[in-house]
Amino acid sequence: MAVSQQQQQQQAVSKPAGGKHGNVLPLWGNEKTMNLNPMILTNVLSSPYFKVQLYELKTYHEVVDEIYFKVNHMEPWEKGSRKTAGQTGMCGGVRGVGTGGIVSTAYCLLYKLFTLKLTRKQVMGLITHTDSPYIRSLGFMYIRYTQPPPDLVDWYDEFLDDEEVCHHGW
Repeated sequence: MAVSQQQQQQQAVSKPAGGKHGNVLPLWGNEKTMNLNPMILTNVLSSPYFKVQLYELKTYHEVVDEIYFKVNHMEPWEKGSRKTAGQTGMCGGVRGVGTGGIVSTAYCLLYKLFTLKLTRKQVMGLITHTDSPYIRSLGFMYIRYTQPPPDLVDWYDEFLDDEEVCHHGW
C-alpha cells in the first residue's frame, strides 16, 4: 500500500541524510553555477524573467506560487526557441548543445530556488507538494543538481513508484 505524502514528508525530514544532519542541506558541486549546463545558466542569468520578475520574489512561498502559476513543462528551452538548423551529426538537436534559445520558466525558477539556499524541510515541501506535479518535479531537479550523488537514492527511493504524470503542456 502506498504511503501518504504527509507520512513521506515526515519520514524523510526526520531521516538523517549524508553530509550535514538536520535542516541544513549539504551542497554538492559548484556553489555558484548549481552544476547547470553553462549555456543554460548563461541564458537564465541574462533572462529578463529571471532578472526582473524573479528578482522581486524573496521567499520560498512566493517562488512556489510562481511555479504553480507559470510552469507548464520541464524542458530547459521554450518550444521553438532553439536554433538547431544547419547542425548535423551528434550536435544537431542534442540537449545542451547548439545555440541555445529562450530558457524555460522552469529552469529560471530552479535557479531562483538555488539562490534561496533551501532547507531540507523546504525541499521536502516541494517533492511532497500535492497541488502541482511541476512543483514536485522542480524539487526533484533541485535535489539532482545540488545534493551529493551518494544521497540521491535516499531522496528518491520512496518516490520511485509515483505514477503522477507531468504533461508537456504543448
